[in-house]
This record gives sequence, C-alpha cells and structure tokens, in this order.
Amino acid sequence: MGRKRNKRSPEQRDGLLILNKPSGPTSAACLNDIKHQLKQYKIGHGGTLDPMATGVLLVLLGHGTKLAPYLSGGTKTYSGTFRLGITTDTLDIQGEVVKEAPVEATVDDVEREVYHWKELTEQEVPAYSAAKHEGKPLYALAREGKETPVKIKPIVISHVETLDVRMPEASFRVSCSAGTYIRSLVHSLGIRMGCGATLTSLVRESSEPFTLAQAHDLEDVLENPETFPEKVIPLKDTLPHWPRYRLTEPLAGLVTNGAWLPVNSQPGELLAGKLGDRAMLLDPEDEPLALVEAKLQDDKPRWAILRGLWNRD
Repeated sequence: MGRKRNKRSPEQRDGLLILNKPSGPTSAACLNDIKHQLKQYKIGHGGTLDPMATGVLLVLLGHGTKLAPYLSGGTKTYSGTFRLGITTDTLDIQGEVVKEAPVEATVDDVEREVYHWKELTEQEVPAYSAAKHEGKPLYALAREGKETPVKIKPIVISHVETLDVRMPEASFRVSCSAGTYIRSLVHSLGIRMGCGATLTSLVRESSEPFTLAQAHDLEDVLENPETFPEKVIPLKDTLPHWPRYRLTEPLAGLVTNGAWLPVNSQPGELLAGKLGDRAMLLDPEDEPLALVEAKLQDDKPRWAILRGLWNRD
C-alpha cells in the first residue's frame, strides 16, 4: 500500500518569504509558527540563523522548497559585535563563561585581527551547532555532556571591515560563504589575541541575492494573515540573479520530456549562455518549468535540467 500523500492546504503559497528573524527563537520555531498559524504545511528554509541572531531568513513555501539547494548556497553578509576578554562554551554571549582574561590589545590590534579573517580558508565547527554526527546534532551531544567530534569545514571570506572599536568591544561586517560560523571567527580572533572573545550580537544583512530591506518582521507576518500572500515572492521570481527564458509550446514540451535544449551563443537571444551558466525556463504562460545549467553533451553546449518544476503535485 502506497504512502498517503498529505492534502494541500487551500492557504498554501508557492514561493519565498524573506523574513527578518527576531532574536530569541530558533529558526525552526519561526518556521513552525508560520506553518501552523498560516497553514503553510509545506515549508523550508535557505539557511538557518542561531537563536541570538536576527536578520534575513529565507523561508521557502510550497513548491519553493524545491529551490533550497539553489538559494542556500549564496554569499551571506553579517554585521555584529564581540567582546574581548571572555570565552563561553557556545562561543556567544548566551553561553556560560568558561574563561576570563585581561585585555591588553590596542585598536590597531583588533582591526588587524578582524582583517585576518579574510585569510582563513577553514574553521572548526562549534560544539553547540546543528551540524550532525552519526545523525545527531552536535548541540544535543554537548548538552548531554558528551564529547563532540572536531569537524573542520572549508570557508571563503570575501569581505571584512571593522566598523567600530571601543574596548573591550568591537563591531564588524563580513561577507562569507554559506555555512560559515561567525561565532567561530570571533573565537579564533580571541585565541590569536590571547584574551578570548565572544560574539555579543549578529545581524544577517543579506543572503544572496536578498537583503534585509526586503524582509518582513515575524510579528507582522503572523498578526496580519490577510496581507501574507502579497509578502510572498512568486516562484518565478525567487532566483532574480538567474536569467529567465520563456519557451514556446514545442520547446516547453521537449523540456517536460527531459530533453536538453541547445545553448544559444548569441547574447540577448532566447536560451543564450555559456558553459556553467544557470537559468530558469518558463512555459508560455510564464510559469516556472525547470532550472537548467549549460553543460556539454556530445561536445555541444546544452541546457541540462537541474530541477524540473513542471510537476505541481
């Protein structure tokens, strides 16, 4: 007997909600509030934020959940503050202080060490994180008092700047690859400076290509359900940094049958591109049809289907 499919809620939307996550609740708790209060039973995200953090949280709705791999991997920009002289178990101010030390650094020292982040190519995953070991989150192991395995992950820091330094605190802005732990950046700075450091606030200003200026407060989303539909970005507009091509009926039929369409070498023309480019294909009614990437097939560039979007079941 086949698995029973959940009935779709009449209120279910398809697309993207850019949420300004408040400090305090987990990202999962924010999604659960939207899920149950607004009957958005098919829901996902494009990269979580720690409970203390605020800012851009990409909430994927309905068929928008199919786009998670393509929205979660973009560059993230954060601004935040840290305090020198203390180290906590969670690497942020919400944890328990495990060490204190005098701060003898100068403003120049702080600015130099913040800029040093740009030289980092990997970091240690915090023990208190959602990263998993044998199917269990590291934070669960840490809270049980169990030893957490050391996990190292690659990172890319594309931009760093110090905004203000008022000892023993400093503020900064950093742009980085998806999955970078800002807590770990601050912790590594504290180790290099010999006095320890802990993150005291964090705001995600952007999750490529969306910014905080486009985000909606959770309270507003939940308390005004009648305006919720207009806050949701339609599925076809969820990847604005990708080219979009509206196909003719015959070409749309080929795509739904799994065909790879030829890449047009003429810029500005239908299906124009070069190897490695990605695009969204639309049907004649302007509805999303597929996500594609230009790849070689029989030594010819063709649009390979990354994700079919024509199945609305």
